Amino acid sequence: MKVVTAAEMRDIDRKTIKETGIPGFVLIERAGLAVVAMLKERFGRRRVIVLSGRGNNGADGMVAARALHNEGWDVKVFLSGRYESLRGDALQQYSIARKCGVSIEPLEKFLMHHSLILNKPSLIIDALLGTGLDKNIGDELSDVIEVTNNSAMPVISIDIPTGISSDTGQIMGNAVLADYTLTFGLPKRGHFLYPGAEYTGKLFIENIGFPEHALRTDKIATDLIEKKAATVLVPERPEYSHKGTYGHVLVIAGSRGKTGAALMAAKACLRTGAGLVTLGVPASLAGVFQSRVTEEMTLLLADKGDGTLSRKASKQILDFVHEKADVLAIGPGLGVSDETEQLVVSLIENAGVPMVIDADGINSLKGRKPAFSKARSPVILTPHPGEMARLLSGRKDVSVKRVEEDRIGIAQFFARKTGTYLVLKGVPTLTAAPDGKVFLNSTGNPGMASGGTGDVLTGMISGLVGQKISPLHACVLGVYLHGLAADIAALEKGPHSLIATDIIEHISSAFLSLKNNG
Repeated sequence: MKVVTAAEMRDIDRKTIKETGIPGFVLIERAGLAVVAMLKERFGRRRVIVLSGRGNNGADGMVAARALHNEGWDVKVFLSGRYESLRGDALQQYSIARKCGVSIEPLEKFLMHHSLILNKPSLIIDALLGTGLDKNIGDELSDVIEVTNNSAMPVISIDIPTGISSDTGQIMGNAVLADYTLTFGLPKRGHFLYPGAEYTGKLFIENIGFPEHALRTDKIATDLIEKKAATVLVPERPEYSHKGTYGHVLVIAGSRGKTGAALMAAKACLRTGAGLVTLGVPASLAGVFQSRVTEEMTLLLADKGDGTLSRKASKQILDFVHEKADVLAIGPGLGVSDETEQLVVSLIENAGVPMVIDADGINSLKGRKPAFSKARSPVILTPHPGEMARLLSGRKDVSVKRVEEDRIGIAQFFARKTGTYLVLKGVPTLTAAPDGKVFLNSTGNPGMASGGTGDVLTGMISGLVGQKISPLHACVLGVYLHGLAADIAALEKGPHSLIATDIIEHISSAFLSLKNNG
C-alpha cells in the first residue's frame, strides 16, 4: 500500500480535480460524510463537538456537523479564527452549515467554558489542521489540544491528528491524541512514523473518489509492506534442488566476549533458507565456536591474538569468497579497531559478491569514506539510529535525534548518495533503495528491544540474498519475517520475556504463516 507525503497527496488532489473533473467541493462533501458514517457505525448517538479550522480540514468537519445536525444529533462547532478569514470551499461549507442551523461559535468559547461544554458524554471531532502543517502550532491551539487530550472523551481526527507532521510524524509543538483517525485516499507517512503513529489511534482509510491510477503511481516513493506483499516475495523451493541451489553465505563475525552475536547471525541465516553457512571467526577463539556450531561450518581467520580480527584476514576472506561464497555478511560482534576498519573497507571494494554490513561492520566505517561506488556487487547496510548517525558523521547536522526526526529522509539521502540498500532499524524499520524508494515495515513489537535481534536480522537478510532474490526484496522480506517471527514469539512468551533466540526459533512459523494465509 502506498504511503504519501503532504505534497504527494496534494498532487493526487490536483489531478483528481483538474484531470478527472471531480470538483474539490465534492471531495470535501464525501470526506465529511465518510466521517459521519464512521461515527454512526461505532458510536451511539450523543453530543458531538467539532473543533474546526479555517482550511479544507475544517470544511470536512463542517460537512460532518451539518449532516449529523440534519439527522437530529446535538452538534456544536467551534471555529478557529474569524469567519471573515474563510476562503473557497471552507467558506462555502461554513455558509451552508449556518443556513442549516448548525451552532457555530468561536474556538475561544470552547477554551473559556470547556468544563461546561464537556459536562456530558460527547464525541470530539478534530478538524483543526490537516496534512499541510509545516510549523509549530500557536498558543491558542495548543491550549485547545490540552483541553481535548484531558477530556477523556473519544477523539476522532480528520485526516491526521492536529499538530502531527504528515511527513515525519513529529509533534509540531503539541498534538491531539486521537482514538481514531479517518484519512482519505492513502495513509500519510506521519500515521506510521513515531510519535505520530501513537497519536493516530486506530487508522481508517476511505477513498472518496480519487482515481485508482493516481493512488498506485510509482511516483509515490513510499510503500507499507503488509502480509500480501511479503508473501509474494517468498522464494520458491523447487523439488529438484540441492544445498547449492540456495546459496553459500560467509558470515564474518564475533570477537572475544561477543561470540553469541556471530552464532545467532549464522543460525538465523540457516533458518531463513540458506543452503550453506560458513562462520568466519578469529582463530584464537576456535575452541569456543567449534564446541557450539552444528549445521554451520567454520573458517578460522588471522587475528591479533586478542580475539579480534587482523587486517591479514582480508586475503583469507577474499580467497574463500571468490572460490565458494555467494554472499558475505560482516559485523555482528566483530569489534572495532584500526585493523577491522581496514578490513571492512577492503572487503567492500574487493569482495565482488553481495555484502550485508551490520553492527561493528558499520561502526568500522565511522570517519572513513569507503568507496561504495567501487563495489562490484550490491551492498546492504542495516544500522540502528546510532549507527546511522555515525555513518553520516561527516555531516555536522546529523545526530541520533536528527535521524529519528526524519527517518525516511535520512535513509533516502544515504541510499541515493552511496548507491546502497539501507535497512534503518527502529519503529518502524524501513528499507531505502538507491532509486529513492522506501518500504515501511508493518510487523514487530516492543519485545524486540533486546540485544541480538539485529544480529538475527543480518543473518535473515543474508540467507535470503543467498537464495538469489534481489537485494531489495531480501531486505523487505527479511525485515517483515523478522518482525513476524517476533510477533509470533511474543504471543507465547510476551514482549517482556522475548529474546533474540526466540525470534530464530519462530522463523519457521513466520514462513508457514505467510504460506498458509497468503
